[in-house]
Amino acid sequence: MVKIFIGNLSPDTTSDELRSLFSQYGKIGECTIVKNFGFVHMDDKAEAEEAISNLHHYELNGMPMNVEMSRSKTKGSTKLHVGNIGCTNQELRAKFEEFGSVVECDIVKNYAFVHMDRMEDAVEAINQMDNTAFKGT
Repeated sequence: MVKIFIGNLSPDTTSDELRSLFSQYGKIGECTIVKNFGFVHMDDKAEAEEAISNLHHYELNGMPMNVEMSRSKTKGSTKLHVGNIGCTNQELRAKFEEFGSVVECDIVKNYAFVHMDRMEDAVEAINQMDNTAFKGT
């Protein structure tokens, strides 16, 4: 799995548009947009490199996209999906840090992705917090 960073996105751009654009080059796993940037996960590195080569500076919804390999610090971490979010990024990070080291925490609309350094800590967070209320939601 290869993670691609897409920057300089128009506020009008949807994840469906990105998925459609990138799927011309190969199989897409995840596709998320956070404000004016996004991430696309592709299964094959060669296909991802081809997509980057062809789509860097490609104009989508009037904006030339910045497309490059993600330099994510989440390699080897355990990624959790957290639904029904009603708090800030800092509050969410602090809550998960009660269980262990949080590498990355991104809120996307009303859900989030939390990357934890150790799988054991992520499992403990799931066991303790699954289907529980936090900050009123």
